[in-house]
Amino acid sequence: MPVSRARRHRVAVLALGRALPMEIGMPFQIFDHLDLPYEVVLCGLAPGPVETTGGWSVNATHGLEAVTAADTVIVPAFRDALGKVPSEVVEALRVAHHRGARMVSICTGAFALAAAGLFDGRRATTHWQYTDALAERYPLVTVDPDVLYVDEGDVISSAGVASGIDVCLHILRLDHGAAIANAVAREIVAAPHRDGGQAQFIERRLRDGMSGVSASELAATRDWAMANLDRPLTVTDLAAHAHASARTFARRFTAETGTTPLKWLNAARVDRARELLETTALGIDRVSELCGLGTPANFRTHFRRVTGVSPSDYRRAFS
Repeated sequence: MPVSRARRHRVAVLALGRALPMEIGMPFQIFDHLDLPYEVVLCGLAPGPVETTGGWSVNATHGLEAVTAADTVIVPAFRDALGKVPSEVVEALRVAHHRGARMVSICTGAFALAAAGLFDGRRATTHWQYTDALAERYPLVTVDPDVLYVDEGDVISSAGVASGIDVCLHILRLDHGAAIANAVAREIVAAPHRDGGQAQFIERRLRDGMSGVSASELAATRDWAMANLDRPLTVTDLAAHAHASARTFARRFTAETGTTPLKWLNAARVDRARELLETTALGIDRVSELCGLGTPANFRTHFRRVTGVSPSDYRRAFS
């Protein structure tokens, strides 16, 4: 996954009191590759040990000076989020944001960014168990409890636990395109793309009326759909492949993935288009055929609606 950049992008991961180990590790797992142009460092209030919820400590090699100098600041979940965020942390986050750093929270890390006022007048999210507390404590924040992550440009927040992987892959996709992000996703055996608007709380148990299609059949149908994105697939087609009625399939799919079959299919089509634009010289007409987004005109309209740019501009940026 060769990527060129004049200067390595500095990512500061700020571990606060009783940090959650999994969330601390996510940015390192995704960004800390020798062939990616990121320099990822672990920070604390000061260099030295930071206690985790696992009963052991991690060693922060940097203090808050690395936060104020970073290009991207990521605050992972920490168990003391409902307490008072240290004033020196609040000040460092404000300085970093004022400098133009991209500010990111994973799970309850949102409470630190909110304490610094970075969500004021914006949408944000956190783990579904803490969304009410975030909204009550910071009334200037529009808290969305139902999404995986919220991208407000220079401030990005994500929901609980595994959604931190989704938001890191989203950032990688923004910086270097879908092909690089999907390659890293395959390496860490993660879903290559889950849209930020996807529901964060997914009911795993079967509810009444939702029997008749198994999780393995759903996975097989998703794989089949990915291999046939050039076809005009419908929910009825997907349900037939899973040997279920369209109604049962749609209900089970939403419960299993947190999104509807059509939303999932459209996201997969746009992601395929991104990869084709990045990695091939195919014309726009051919790309629109292969990803199944209709006529070239419809493809351009849909692609711009999702990405904010035209297919040609996207190719110039990421090919």
